[in-house]
Amino acid sequence: MAVKKIDLLEIVQKILNLDSKMRFAAIIDSKGNIREAIMKAGKTNLKSQKEEEHFCKQVAQRRAMRKEFDRSLGKVRYVHVEREKVSQMVIYTKRNIVYFTIEPEMPINTKIRLITKIKKITSDL
Repeated sequence: MAVKKIDLLEIVQKILNLDSKMRFAAIIDSKGNIREAIMKAGKTNLKSQKEEEHFCKQVAQRRAMRKEFDRSLGKVRYVHVEREKVSQMVIYTKRNIVYFTIEPEMPINTKIRLITKIKKITSDL
């Protein structure tokens, strides 16, 4: 049986199209390598390419560190970091990590709705 190849670019575009306040979306492998990433048109990148790559490596390292507490606390559902210039969100899928950024002034209930939608979109990753 042929394994259906998942179009990562299509998934990243779907994520960005969920809301006008979305800035950036990436799919990262377990080692922190960027498999696919898009900065939304009209948005300026707050990090250089080198910083982005370094950040993604750290996202993968933090996933490994958080696994330590899965038995006692349960698996991580998502990670939300609120910064002055941007909201950073991380969702762990089976084999990958979905990282996306949003304009900071979005209400928390809207963010939770986005996380739920993105989990559905990325459930096969």
